[in-house]
Amino acid sequence: MIRLPEVMSICGLARSTVYLYIQRGEFPAPVKITRQASAWSLEEVQAWVAGRLQARV
Repeated sequence: MIRLPEVMSICGLARSTVYLYIQRGEFPAPVKITRQASAWSLEEVQAWVAGRLQARV
């Protein structure tokens, strides 16, 4: 599980863009860890990046 700063680093997206894509259903949604903290599956984020790379070929 990774937190938002690492998600942004891996994807090269801004915080607002990550949440916009989530809202559109175009990016993996985070999992609530605690009442105030969320995290993403590293594997899901990496798969999203791989899919974007495949789409451009």
